[in-house]
Amino acid sequence: MAPSSSPTQQFVPVKEVRDGIVVMKDETLATVVLVSSINLSLKSYDEQRATLAQFQSFLNTLDFPVQIVIQSRRYDVRPYILSLENRLREQKESLLRVQTQEYIQFIRSFTEQVNVMRKSFFVVIPYTPPVVNQTGGLGKVLSFFGKKQTTADLTANFEEERTQLEQRVSVVEQGLSRLGLRVAQLGTQEVIELLYKTFNPGETTSHAAE
Repeated sequence: MAPSSSPTQQFVPVKEVRDGIVVMKDETLATVVLVSSINLSLKSYDEQRATLAQFQSFLNTLDFPVQIVIQSRRYDVRPYILSLENRLREQKESLLRVQTQEYIQFIRSFTEQVNVMRKSFFVVIPYTPPVVNQTGGLGKVLSFFGKKQTTADLTANFEEERTQLEQRVSVVEQGLSRLGLRVAQLGTQEVIELLYKTFNPGETTSHAAE
């Protein structure tokens, strides 16, 4: 059996990313928001129960589906070590030089033995435009005369659908904010980077912050 010559993009359900909004091939729209986390183990039993109850209440208020995505990436500590080595060369105090060298060695040894991971939490909020029947009524008449949607029509449709999607995003942001979580909507470049990492799971490295 001969291998398929179809491009990889054919199997990716994403059509484009426009103004931070993912447009799927089936015309479904989706917005991705980055959400902070809560360490329940640091809370008391009563606080844990209260937090879970608030989260349950938030989910029950939604009348549309959402998807929660957790992404784990391994830190690349090399840039951080390089910055420490640069500071070491500039350090004049002998005691601080020794301490910096020991710290660099500790970081190297620790990361060789333990995979330092970073977890990111996302909520994907979709919107499916209503299906317009093109087989009858006005759709049939326009089709008969060869009438097609213009660029202006498509732009107007997108803006209307984005408004509907932004209303859903607002509901999610408000609900998560009540839980004490920080929420940030991803822009176009951030969405593209997230999609790239999702479809390229073998590249699991994430640079450590300095």
